[in-house]
Amino acid sequence: MAGRLIRTIMYRAALRRWAQAARAADTEKLSLLRVQRGRARRLRYHLDQLIYKAENRLALPLIGSTTFRKPANADWSWRPEIWRGPLPVPGIASAANKSQLGDEVTLFHDCEFSELTLRQLRNQREADLAPYGLRMDVFRFDGSYLSLVVSLPPDAIDGLKRRHLIRMDTIVEMEKPLEIFARLNIKHGPNTEQIVRELPLHEEEVMVEFDLAYTKLNEKRVERAWLDLIFEGPEMNQVTVRDLTFSRRPRAEL
Repeated sequence: MAGRLIRTIMYRAALRRWAQAARAADTEKLSLLRVQRGRARRLRYHLDQLIYKAENRLALPLIGSTTFRKPANADWSWRPEIWRGPLPVPGIASAANKSQLGDEVTLFHDCEFSELTLRQLRNQREADLAPYGLRMDVFRFDGSYLSLVVSLPPDAIDGLKRRHLIRMDTIVEMEKPLEIFARLNIKHGPNTEQIVRELPLHEEEVMVEFDLAYTKLNEKRVERAWLDLIFEGPEMNQVTVRDLTFSRRPRAEL
């Protein structure tokens, strides 16, 4: 507290001193004015650097942000940690099958020799709401499948009913076109319900919904849920998932 007070007093004193020097510049002695000009230029350099860096950082999406568009009647929403905050280990090279990035995302593939990399990156575009994104580089690919599995938190299944719609929104960038499928898995007792949707990557808003009304979900025995992002023909491609969010809402009663 005392340190902040002292810094405030020093700042105000410096501000008054420079304001007074600016007002007196028209009549000040040239020798002193020359000294003040040199000091002001050096000070301006550091101030310009501070302003430039501050504006860049403050323009970035806020770390930890959970802000995203969701249905008005959503009773649950979530952005996974990879897209929300910095990971202790931000990347994996030559990623093996079942490699984990953070606690919620796992890579699955059957390549004999992995030429896959995963890396968390800081989003810097004006349109981005998520602080971070996930980039996957795929070089030679000799496997038959490649997927990222996102484990949904317990809140996602708390009170889950067949009348619910689960929505997934994402922002995806690719070096070249490929097909991506989203498969929702819900384990209830010995059974697992699966719903598959192809991502509409040609549309401006990439969103899919999973309607649980068409499942045989046993609402009393729901144990866990996860989502597979399945990449078809990923060889020699770079895929960046700028954001990934989930929400849940009850279907409107008729």
